[in-house]
Amino acid sequence: MNYESKIPAEDLDGSILSDSEDQAQNKRRFMIVVAVAIALIAGYVAYQLLAGSGAAPEAAEDANAPVVTVMVPGRSDVVRTINATGTLAARREIPVGVVGEGGRVTQVYVDAGDWVKPGQVMASIDRSVQNQQVARLEASVASARADLNLAQANLDRAAKLVERGFISKADIDRLTATRDSNAAQLRVAQAQLGETRARNNFLNIVAPKGGFVLERNVEVGQTVSAGSGILFRLAQNGEMELQAQLSENDLANISVGVNTEVIPVGTDKVLNGQIWQISPMIDADSRQGIAKIALSYDTALRPGGFASARIRSGSSEAAVLPESAVQNDSQGSFVYVVDKDNKVVRRDVTIGSVSAAGLSITTGLNGTERVVLRAGGFLNPGQTVKPAVEKAPAVKGNDKNDADQTDKAA
Repeated sequence: MNYESKIPAEDLDGSILSDSEDQAQNKRRFMIVVAVAIALIAGYVAYQLLAGSGAAPEAAEDANAPVVTVMVPGRSDVVRTINATGTLAARREIPVGVVGEGGRVTQVYVDAGDWVKPGQVMASIDRSVQNQQVARLEASVASARADLNLAQANLDRAAKLVERGFISKADIDRLTATRDSNAAQLRVAQAQLGETRARNNFLNIVAPKGGFVLERNVEVGQTVSAGSGILFRLAQNGEMELQAQLSENDLANISVGVNTEVIPVGTDKVLNGQIWQISPMIDADSRQGIAKIALSYDTALRPGGFASARIRSGSSEAAVLPESAVQNDSQGSFVYVVDKDNKVVRRDVTIGSVSAAGLSITTGLNGTERVVLRAGGFLNPGQTVKPAVEKAPAVKGNDKNDADQTDKAA
């Protein structure tokens, strides 16, 4: 018996559509999975490549790094120099005034800027009255001497008559007393004459010491006395000094006998001197003391003027940098150094003496670092740079040492 199987048309069409949709969805899922797998594989390969070499980011970073000039300063023998300013003055200033009773000035023989010798007459005083007093006292001396001579002659004659009995012993005693009295009167007159002459000698204004006349305060015709004040001012032997003002720290680093260079303001002369006295006290307000520097006479030295001094206070080894390498902020002085990875590192330093060669660095550097010379204000700590090494300048014969340090760093 034959049976004919029949499937409804609508059922057949629905089944076909369902199968094609499933195939499309499976295909889409497969494509997504393949794409994700490819992306993962590509990322993994790229990661392995980058992690294995590390050159790409570094190369990119180096390509953008700025070029900075650096130097290896090394260590040099640096003379510690203290700079100071102060006032010029006479080392031994001698004021000269009226010693005697004074009077009218008849002549002035010296002026400011002249040299005088010990005992030299600087000004003379009218002594017409004093001369008459001397003449009177000389006459008194002559009269007293005549009286003494007469008394002595009377005594001698009486002594010859005593033996003959014409003169008594009492008369001899009286004549002896008269002779002694006249001798005493002569001595008094002589003393008065000597006193007057000594006073008259003090009428003239004389130089007590030899030296350089700094000031003259007397004119011809002026009446002077003991209360007239200072008529002349001398610098003994012409010696001068600079009273340099120094801080407590600087005073602690100097000693008597240290050589100095002094430059008076307004001149380009460099004068050599030595510290001869250091103040034992510190001014409570300014916190400074005075070091006195002895100087020989020079026309550039004018007491009352100002001068600068360079005081040598020993030597030490230190790194020397140009001023452009050192920066300052609220934390103090610092420099930038470039480490082995070409990274910028801040280094705090302490500045010592300042010279034509640059700034000596007492602490913070050992001399082997690569120090940024310029453009430090545009850098930041941790920044990558390209260092260009510049040879350090020669300081006090250490050229070879500095060159070796530079070659090693480069």
